[in-house]
Amino acid sequence: MTAHNPSIETPVWQESGLQTGFVHDWLVAGPLATSVPDMTGYTGPSKFSIDHPGPISGISQLPVERQKFIPYCSDEATELEWRLVRCLEDHFIHLSTWRAPNDTPMWTWLQAWAYCVLDSSSTQHLALALTTNGPADVWVNNEHTQRMDHHQSPQTVSFPAQLNQGRNEILVRFEAVVPRECPYVMALQIRTAGKNEEGLSVDKYASCAPAITVSLPTSMRPTSRRQTLEAIFDKAYLDREVFTRQEQIVVHWPEGEPVKDNFAVRLERKDGRIYSEQHTNDEERTEAVLGMAYQFPEDDYQVLLFPHPEEYYVHGLRVERRLDLHIVSNNTYSSDRYDTYQKRRDEALWNAAQRMDNADLFSEIATMELGRWASVNEQVLLDSINRRAAYSDLYLVGLLGMAGRYIEDPAFPQALVEPLRTCFLNFRGLDEPRNDLDAHTPESSDIAGNSMYFKPENTVTVHTCEILAGQLLPDERFPNTGLTGAQHRAQGERMALSWLRKRAMGGFPQWDSHTAFEENVLALSHLVDLAENDDVRELAAVVLDKMFFGLAVNSFKGVFGSTQGHTSMSYVKDAYKQPTSGISRLLWGKGIFNQHILGTVSLACAVNYQLPPLIEAIALDPAKEIWNQERHAGQLDEWCNGEDGEWEINKVTYKTPDYMLASAQDYRPGEPGSQQHIWQATLSPEAVVFVTHPPYLSEDRAHRPNFWHGNVILPRVAQWKDLLVAIHQLPADDWLGFTHAYFPIYAFDEYKIQANWAFARVKDGYLAITASAGLKLIKSGQNAFRELRAYGQNNMWLVQMGRAAMDGSFAEFMEKVTALDITFDEDSVHLTGLREQSIDFGWEGPLLINEKEQQITGFLHFDNPYSMTELGAKKMDIQFQDLLVRLDFS
Repeated sequence: MTAHNPSIETPVWQESGLQTGFVHDWLVAGPLATSVPDMTGYTGPSKFSIDHPGPISGISQLPVERQKFIPYCSDEATELEWRLVRCLEDHFIHLSTWRAPNDTPMWTWLQAWAYCVLDSSSTQHLALALTTNGPADVWVNNEHTQRMDHHQSPQTVSFPAQLNQGRNEILVRFEAVVPRECPYVMALQIRTAGKNEEGLSVDKYASCAPAITVSLPTSMRPTSRRQTLEAIFDKAYLDREVFTRQEQIVVHWPEGEPVKDNFAVRLERKDGRIYSEQHTNDEERTEAVLGMAYQFPEDDYQVLLFPHPEEYYVHGLRVERRLDLHIVSNNTYSSDRYDTYQKRRDEALWNAAQRMDNADLFSEIATMELGRWASVNEQVLLDSINRRAAYSDLYLVGLLGMAGRYIEDPAFPQALVEPLRTCFLNFRGLDEPRNDLDAHTPESSDIAGNSMYFKPENTVTVHTCEILAGQLLPDERFPNTGLTGAQHRAQGERMALSWLRKRAMGGFPQWDSHTAFEENVLALSHLVDLAENDDVRELAAVVLDKMFFGLAVNSFKGVFGSTQGHTSMSYVKDAYKQPTSGISRLLWGKGIFNQHILGTVSLACAVNYQLPPLIEAIALDPAKEIWNQERHAGQLDEWCNGEDGEWEINKVTYKTPDYMLASAQDYRPGEPGSQQHIWQATLSPEAVVFVTHPPYLSEDRAHRPNFWHGNVILPRVAQWKDLLVAIHQLPADDWLGFTHAYFPIYAFDEYKIQANWAFARVKDGYLAITASAGLKLIKSGQNAFRELRAYGQNNMWLVQMGRAAMDGSFAEFMEKVTALDITFDEDSVHLTGLREQSIDFGWEGPLLINEKEQQITGFLHFDNPYSMTELGAKKMDIQFQDLLVRLDFS
């Protein structure tokens, strides 16, 4: 490893210090991706481990930044390049955004290498603490010193190491075997090694160790110029993630800290397409404006900061920083009802059909529904038929619906008829074991037949595929099962009816999930419109009615701001990217049509489904106060849900004309929470506030939880109308050691932080939030001016909502809140709230209101001004004013 390639210019060494003992600067290569067509040859503690290559590192020469090399462990002779990676404050190298391409085999072996040199002032006997969520090997001065073998959950292994005086080479190879994506991180901390009073070996952060410097060989010169640019780029931030039509896309630097240098700021899509670029030309500035949002197509973008192009491209000074954002473009958000359903339906279809930059099966279906046959893109449809990707059951539903509706139309492309027939017959999702449980086996297939994954929660899509395929090809024999289409139809109808009754009477384990909601709308709208079985068709319509009732009750100005059993970071920060936004805009005129067209297009094409006017009226109800309590419950099965036993969720929503506050009551406190969204306050489509306990700084979707969705450890939460308490108890060894609130100050009309309270106002709606451990507004990084942090193992967050009609001016509201009598103990709180009620709540025990126990679990299925329905009831009455609807689940 110390051998130097003479073809590489003699490197210079860039130095940095340890950060609380962690190495923060690394040279990283990879991941090297090797296809794994057959998993049977791999051994280890799980199928995600593989027989490692032993003490062979695969690196034969000194790593140098931007140097290319071929690891000799690579069968495919793939060329890699060393790049410098600077860790964030979570200390990790993050490679988790890697995702297997759609056309690769299902399993892929990933290997990545991280290299650094530790300069030690003397010979030292220390401990190295390596943290990864997969197998890893460590070499110290070319000697293989450690192997660790585990999967997914990050684990730390500490082992002794000797550092010699002078330079010491550290090489880490960390691995994963994955189907699509996975958490993929590594961190290394230098610790002291010694004995405790009992004589047992211990290690801790090496704060008292002699000086250690991190050095990296690089071909970039001069290092001082690089460090100057890194300091400038590190201070840059976006004050928001979503930019709407009339908003300028502005990169900011901290107030009072203008920068003066010669560098470039570029706006580009994730695929590298450039849309705007600005050069600073040594001008002093605190911001860089890249244009108005309406100038650019709707999509995910990055701002790239890099040296002046001559330095970057000619002299090779490849210093970069990337900031993520989303541009809404010319789409507008509607907070109030507009137009008729028919006009909104036409708008939804046109919006979907015109998404040419993101051509999709459902864009083409919208084009067909509009009768614009000359604009149909046959290649997009063929690509959908031959799709190799996860969750292809969703696309198969669309293809089956397309065939059922349009294949007899003379304008339908005849070149698609036979490929569609072949696709339907060979879909392998229909050959899995079937029974009347909520789901089938998790491993299934893509459209053309390669094995892929389905989500157990949404297997109604597979049942829908079976029904529609059986109807289209009743006499054909499906080769993967040997069953005829008629037999598949009968089996699908039996399964669908079982699924529908369970969801109708008990609810959804992943309650109010944006993604699951859209996918269920996809399936049920097709069943309502195309199923030939009367029972299936009618029960699908009833379940849709119930889903839309829940959406109406738990939405505020088009924001589905409910607590959720499964969410994604992209959907909790605002309503612009929520998969439900287009659905609610279509149904009652509130929301935005966005890139999530799967459910919206399917619903718009379903001419046999009509939303009951009563549910639209509930969605538009301007009542001064709506207090909603819900309980959903059912049975889990290990083979399809990953765990056994009963599931239950008790949730509440308090809504006024000025805000909404929703939460899951006493939901599994102290347990891990991968993607549950436990509570949220909503003041507008962008002004949302919630708190999570994060494991990393990463926001990529591979981490569950990640920085903004889910919780490492779930809090204990109770809400009484406009007041909420969330109690967090973090493990003693928690990696980050804080909980934090999403608090986007750009979205507020006013905000103020004083007396350990953060206040926000949007129009006549008010919010106040505090933390028992104290809170701090974060002013740098990816979430600058959008994050409040509270460090501490035991912490209580308290939220008080208010409105002008009850609390006077914003200044009066702040004065009243700061004057509240609040007592925080270690794990409980006592206060007298704004409504002159005493409130007591803790990690254990009941919620007390005026010293009387208040029920926070065991609710009715629905208990609100519109419906009082027992859990498990076979009928549900919904009433508003003089309108009444009875849903029959039997």
